[in-house]
Amino acid sequence: MAPLRIEAAPLFMTLEEYVANKLREAILKGYLKPGEKLDQNEIAELLGVSRSPVRDALRKLAAEGLVQIHPYRGAIVAELSPEELEEIYMLRRVLEGLAARLAVPRLDAERLTVLEEILRMMDETEDADAWIELNYRFHHTIYEAARRPRLLALIDNLRNIVAPYIRQYISTPEYRQSAQASHRRILEACIRRDAATAQRETEEHLQAVVDGVLISSRPVETAGTPS
Repeated sequence: MAPLRIEAAPLFMTLEEYVANKLREAILKGYLKPGEKLDQNEIAELLGVSRSPVRDALRKLAAEGLVQIHPYRGAIVAELSPEELEEIYMLRRVLEGLAARLAVPRLDAERLTVLEEILRMMDETEDADAWIELNYRFHHTIYEAARRPRLLALIDNLRNIVAPYIRQYISTPEYRQSAQASHRRILEACIRRDAATAQRETEEHLQAVVDGVLISSRPVETAGTPS
């Protein structure tokens, strides 16, 4: 709970939204881990609010899939099984591939320039958090051009749900190198106005991520352990 600290809630934001935003940020940045208990009293004290907005915020995050509320365990950061992770990525491949295909005809020169600049900054940064944020901006900049707000909202929700699980994997230099090659293929397809290739490259990019996460999360077999 250390990352949570009292800050004045913006005037345009309710206390529920303020608490939800603080918890969501802590989960997405990996400060709060999957399975970690979320104590309402502790959160309320840390954020300087009553329990009521904390309770409402946890319900909101549960609806987003970031928190699980159990009758006896209380609220915890959502845990995903390998099967659930695969299912979410199956949905992401379909939705994000579609978004890329719809976006390509609408990508103007200004947006393509922005995408090239994002990739340049990703090449230059050594900060994992900065790279992850730029990675989000790259894909979001493409999908946003599709002008399908409901599709974009679904994509963002699924990205958030899996963020705590993939953060450590995509922070590694090895992943970032291969991901950049994939990003460039996606951008090249966008520049050529090749919607079908942009869709395929996006789908393959996402498949590579989930494959890597699942492989890296498997227990290491010790000598003499039956396979």
